[in-house]
Amino acid sequence: MEKNWLLRWVLVVGVMCWCVEGLGVNWGTQATHKLPPDTVVQMLKDNGIQKVKLFDADDSTMNALAGTGIEVMVAIPNNQLAEMNDYGRAKQWVKKNVTRYNFNGGVNVKYVAVGNEPFLKSYNNSFLNVTLPALQNIQNALNEAGIGDTVKATVPLNADVYQSPESNPVPSAGIFRPDISGLMTQIVQFLSKNSAPFTVNIYPFLSLYGNDDFPFNYAFFDGVDNPINDNGTPYTNVFDANFDTLVAALKSVGYGDMPILVGEVGWPTEGDKNANVGNALRFYNGLLPRLAANKGTPRRPGRIEVYLFGLIDEDAKSIAPGNFERHWGIFRYDGQPKFPMDLSGQNQNKFLTGAQNVKYLAPRWCMFNPDAKDLSRLPDNINYACTFGDCTALGYGSSCNNLDANGNASYAFNMYFQVQNQNPMACNFQGLAKLTTDNISTPACNFIIQIVSSSGSSLMPSLVAFLFVTLVVILFS
Repeated sequence: MEKNWLLRWVLVVGVMCWCVEGLGVNWGTQATHKLPPDTVVQMLKDNGIQKVKLFDADDSTMNALAGTGIEVMVAIPNNQLAEMNDYGRAKQWVKKNVTRYNFNGGVNVKYVAVGNEPFLKSYNNSFLNVTLPALQNIQNALNEAGIGDTVKATVPLNADVYQSPESNPVPSAGIFRPDISGLMTQIVQFLSKNSAPFTVNIYPFLSLYGNDDFPFNYAFFDGVDNPINDNGTPYTNVFDANFDTLVAALKSVGYGDMPILVGEVGWPTEGDKNANVGNALRFYNGLLPRLAANKGTPRRPGRIEVYLFGLIDEDAKSIAPGNFERHWGIFRYDGQPKFPMDLSGQNQNKFLTGAQNVKYLAPRWCMFNPDAKDLSRLPDNINYACTFGDCTALGYGSSCNNLDANGNASYAFNMYFQVQNQNPMACNFQGLAKLTTDNISTPACNFIIQIVSSSGSSLMPSLVAFLFVTLVVILFS
């Protein structure tokens, strides 16, 4: 009997330890059709993922995580930071989103992310004056609730908050960005006072994006011909160099030993010439074994706590930074794995366990109507379809970039049709489109069938707008 019990215990522990120690994932939900939270949580469990970083504290997500033991980072979006400057509101937020789940069988909340990259230069200082007070109020509210020793507030920051001076562009010369240096010092001091970590998002892919002069291999981990020499310390990849620039910046303000979390790191698979499965696989095949070996970086050897970005593709994310923004997931929109990988870092790559019992819409597609006579309105209709559907795979260097003109139209029309839950009225486009039950995918380009959404979140108002626009065109043309 004892041997059987021991065997079961070993098997359970084995299931729970499929991942690199300290490895988590980011679970974003900016999708037109979301998988049910229970399905996603089961994916996490099936793949041994024991840590997850959220971008909100949605009730359905938190309820699905309850009782799992999965360590959770909940989040306060940037648009709520100003509200958290009121201590009363901060206490209410902590009560609703943290302490409410703090019971046996509840949610294992470990961190509260206060904002998300609030000091990005592109935000034009919008959150400059509200982030630190929000951080202070949330941590103080956690402390007052009696859980501040186990739940820490932190601010996930983009790597653009620190830099090396142009006169000495090496990691050891790292400093905080001069325009926010004072603010960053105050944030670091407060984090240290509360034994909270510094959280940073590092994206080697972005070093390549739009920069053909950047040494390509330096974005990966399998070696370069000419390492950067930092006073005798060689740097062979941009991740190490970026991380150690932060270590130096922290040291420059007196906190060189502060714990660092990597809140986001990953590689997209679509939306740019460098965003593809091959490069993503190369990146993860380099990153995960290093994490498993606790190699660390030259200035900070040892274990690094990392959250991969991201878990699932999100077809409703803003593409202002680039078309790749909707394709960071290690799983597709429907929760199926994109490529084989080994989350344990042992390079025993195999396909991860995908979402189970996913419900899809009917096998129907919307395509360009080859019998259409008036093609003068085709550009406007394609543009409309791509405004409300995800056409990022049509971009330069992407998987559907080689379609002909009719194929481009079909792809755009189908993406809109699927977003609209295959409503027949969403496949007309002034007579330029028609329905088909034949799969019109090509070997390189997948024409998707959308899943049945868990939340009825399809963009149905756009269909009403489309019908209105069509009616106006008919009446006044």
